[in-house]
Amino acid sequence: MMTAVSPFARSSALEDSLLSGREQTIEEMYSVPESFLEIEVRNPQTHGFGRKMYTDYEIVCKTNIPAFKLRHSVVRRRYSDFEAFRDILEHESTRVNIPPLPGKVFTNRFSDEVIESRREGLERFLSIVAGHPLLQTGSKVLCAFLQDPGWDKAQWV
Repeated sequence: MMTAVSPFARSSALEDSLLSGREQTIEEMYSVPESFLEIEVRNPQTHGFGRKMYTDYEIVCKTNIPAFKLRHSVVRRRYSDFEAFRDILEHESTRVNIPPLPGKVFTNRFSDEVIESRREGLERFLSIVAGHPLLQTGSKVLCAFLQDPGWDKAQWV
């Protein structure tokens, strides 16, 4: 049996039981992991009219990692916020290779397919970035972007 273990995972009861060759106990199987981080990008909403139209996304963060101030948070961000966040992260964390965002879209950007594709890409981006241990402990902007409803890119530039 192959068990996929995240490269960022800390030592756990699962790992210990796999290494010792014994079966996991029921408590080990169903208990909360020592550290978990769930990020979901959902509920896209398009606002405005004509050239002022934009779509924003709800970011739901659930974690027990001490670097995050809140165990559960929900904020809304638009694509331009993600762009600013990524730029700030790149300047702040020179030792970490920050993944790209899903590309800019210039045609049909408010179609359901484009919005869903972008939502998936933004969720993938956030999961990678937020799951990185160096960013969890060394980034000032990460927790604020994920958890502060009043986050403003102007505070970070």
